[in-house]
Amino acid sequence: MPIHLGRVDWMPSPPLAPDDGPIDLEHLRRMTLGDAGLEREVLAMFAAQTVRLLGALATLPPDAGALAHTLKGSARAIGAFAVADAAIRLEGAMRIGDDPASALAGLLDTVTEARAAIDAMLRRS
Repeated sequence: MPIHLGRVDWMPSPPLAPDDGPIDLEHLRRMTLGDAGLEREVLAMFAAQTVRLLGALATLPPDAGALAHTLKGSARAIGAFAVADAAIRLEGAMRIGDDPASALAGLLDTVTEARAAIDAMLRRS
């Protein structure tokens, strides 16, 4: 019996892994036990903390590695994994004495993206 193959219009495939954007919303919900008020509170706290930490990091003080480490932990707690990864790169650059400029620029970019997403989420609520 011959097989007849017909043409099928192209259809985009879903991503292999969910992409919630700069904040992993499922992780955030798990960490806040599904409490929407707590989600808003921790997102607002993270946004405020990033302003303080990035202000301190701008001059790359001697404790920049420790500041990046703090940001890494906070970012992981809310599901901002790209921010955490960028903070790890800065922390590593500071630890081994590499030029941290590129790592700091990457951190600024990821924080800016995460803050835009957080601002949008807080406006919706």
